[in-house]
Amino acid sequence: MSETNAQPLWAGRFADKPETQALGFQSSIAVDKRLAHDDIRGSRVHAAMLEKQGLIPPETASELDKELLAIAEELENGSLCIDMGAEDIHSFIEGELTRRLGDAGRMIHAGRSRNDQVAVDFRLYLKRTVLALCGEIRETIAALLDKAERYAEAVMPGYTHLQRAQPITLGCHLAAWACALKRDRGRFLDALGRLDECPLGAGALAGSGLPLDRAATAKNLGFKRPTLNAMDSVADRDFALELASAAAITQTHLSRFCEDIVIWASEEFKFIDLSEKWSTGSSIMPQKKNPDFAELIRGKAGRTAGNLVALLTTLKGLPYAYNKDLQEDKEALFDSLDTVALCMRMFRGMTGSAAFNTERMADACNGGFLEATDAADYLVRKGLPFRKAHEAAALVVRDCIDAGQRGIAERTLEQLKERSPLFDAGIYDAITPLACVRARKTLGGASPDEVRRQIAELRRDIEAPSYGNHADT
Repeated sequence: MSETNAQPLWAGRFADKPETQALGFQSSIAVDKRLAHDDIRGSRVHAAMLEKQGLIPPETASELDKELLAIAEELENGSLCIDMGAEDIHSFIEGELTRRLGDAGRMIHAGRSRNDQVAVDFRLYLKRTVLALCGEIRETIAALLDKAERYAEAVMPGYTHLQRAQPITLGCHLAAWACALKRDRGRFLDALGRLDECPLGAGALAGSGLPLDRAATAKNLGFKRPTLNAMDSVADRDFALELASAAAITQTHLSRFCEDIVIWASEEFKFIDLSEKWSTGSSIMPQKKNPDFAELIRGKAGRTAGNLVALLTTLKGLPYAYNKDLQEDKEALFDSLDTVALCMRMFRGMTGSAAFNTERMADACNGGFLEATDAADYLVRKGLPFRKAHEAAALVVRDCIDAGQRGIAERTLEQLKERSPLFDAGIYDAITPLACVRARKTLGGASPDEVRRQIAELRRDIEAPSYGNHADT
């Protein structure tokens, strides 16, 4: 460990410093080391701005840029290792510059505080990481849409309260998952738009007395604009909250999808056969094939929800502006983003290799009176008010149950007419599972043609430029 790195950047005012264990307690380098290249990028742009503003000599700016590039390359190829005894990644990099350049390295921090330095590094990291995560979500949507198109006419029961409700198709169900992920992707992209402001130059909380060009810094770092208020720039972490919330919502969706898969994979349902590559066995029961990957994805939703609550709790009592508590912002958010990205890949692999038992799904539409709503709709089309049609269909269902019959089609026409004289022979063609599905042609409905229209619209959405005219791939 170099002497410079061992000495905290703030130590000049102190005759003594905390002991080793205490310094380790307040160190964040184990978490923020992933910001190394973002810190280097911010420092290079900051140094160039200082030179342009006449605050450091051109030769110093050149030396700083050269060494920052060298540090980046050495970190990349492994010839330089991050000193885990440093207070944070910002201290480590500045310490390396000072070790290599002496006083020239000490010039890099003019006009900035670690408060705005941390804030800009954090945002730079999130801009590229969240865009990559949006790419993962996009790939998952595309994979689901491929399967939805394939199974647009594969009839299966739709459920409410986990009870058979109405016939739908597997394509409709998969498209529903894709719709949820589309909104998830949109939340992340919306959050990116709001965090796309550069806090560098805000200083500790009040800006700088040096003639900084914050607009140039923001532009050269790829931000849309500088942040408006210096105090807010270093005090707030609503962008982290927003992303943590988006992550928790996305993981909750994945959890619900996986709950469907766990149910479908059971012996009672047998709607899906998960690949052995995406299943595990039992240490005691030789016959078991467990959907453990789906269960783990489902379980990790609690992690992202907990991280969101942790961030909210950390922030709720903090006075403006910067407080050391804000050091806790990264670990929770990094974990949530990592979790969602990993689970998205696992979910895509698991569903992509799964086989769907469409015959079993179709058979499950027989029994349970999924056609009852369509029987009522049949009477409505004949002119009967819906409430009376609903009552007539309900009485037919009761008659079937009393007679031990599994479906309305098992009743004779004469028996049906006892409940409504408007029933005629056409009812039998109208209440097959496929007919019920094909009848649902309204926007958003389950008819195969409408599901294909939904798929086409979702494809157009994910193929459009996502953020700043850059694709999230």
